[in-house]
Amino acid sequence: MPVRTSDSSVSGRGRGVGLGLALVSAVAFGGSGVAAKPLIEAGLDPLHVVWLRVAGAALVMLPLAVRHRALLRRRPGLLAGFGLLAVAGVQACYFAALSRIPVGVALLIEYLAPALVLGWVRFVQRRPVTRAAAVGVVLAVGGLACVVEVWSGLRFDALGLLLALGAACCQVGYFVLSDQGSDAGDEAPDPLGVIAYGLLVGAAVLTVVARPWSMDWSVLTGTARMDGTPVAAVVLLAWIVLVATVVAYVTGVVAVRRLSPQVAGVVACLEAVIATVLAWVLLGEHLSAPQIAGGVIVLAGAFIAQSSTPVKGSDRPVAGGGPERELSSPGTTA
Repeated sequence: MPVRTSDSSVSGRGRGVGLGLALVSAVAFGGSGVAAKPLIEAGLDPLHVVWLRVAGAALVMLPLAVRHRALLRRRPGLLAGFGLLAVAGVQACYFAALSRIPVGVALLIEYLAPALVLGWVRFVQRRPVTRAAAVGVVLAVGGLACVVEVWSGLRFDALGLLLALGAACCQVGYFVLSDQGSDAGDEAPDPLGVIAYGLLVGAAVLTVVARPWSMDWSVLTGTARMDGTPVAAVVLLAWIVLVATVVAYVTGVVAVRRLSPQVAGVVACLEAVIATVLAWVLLGEHLSAPQIAGGVIVLAGAFIAQSSTPVKGSDRPVAGGGPERELSSPGTTA
């Protein structure tokens, strides 16, 4: 007699895969700064590094864009929104903010996105969110403040803070748009096609912003130094394009669809922890005691946010998709 797999076990496996993909995405995104910093120190403008990253990834994903060209007719708004917000908007606003406020402050404000996602779901979509996710966000943001040492060199610059907040809002767009159509079954837009066209749109926008024709291309033919060790610039660029962009976006979008925007957003806070640890190991930027403590708090927040279990059969609208995607324990929705 065949053994039936229970819905809860299938759901649990799907959730486990989603969490694994979210962690891979966080690691991949977190490694971008470690590879980009040596290129910037070698003479490339930060915006030019961003353009190389997005344009290179767009070229890699171009065959998938051709394969999923039907999306241009079916979901043009989704493709344009993903490219403008999730790709170009986050990058442009964040790097513009860096020119006016400290890196730690800009990073902390950008990673207010999980809290903003909860606000969007609860007050705009009027769907319940879990208390676990809300507590996880509070812990993750508090821990992140310690990781980036937000108190170091803090100065008020209204425009810089607004730009960083713009990056956070664009990151909300990334999580919300990544979840679009996830409850449509076979009619759901293919995530690879969405990412491919998003990168193409982002590359086009960033071309206007970064003006790559003024870039010092000779830097890419030489070497950059990673904590004193010479590394071929093209190897660092390949890492940024293939791992920190292509792999990061693909795993991130699929993770959002398997989890929910609010839970995936909190797990994404691990990116800052991972970036800090990698900078410690590869660039010799040592961690302080508050940074280590903050990393532990972020990990705790991410764990709490994803610890709730799916509840099926609810008549109420839910965050992040259809009725089968509500993440709560009985009596714990906010």
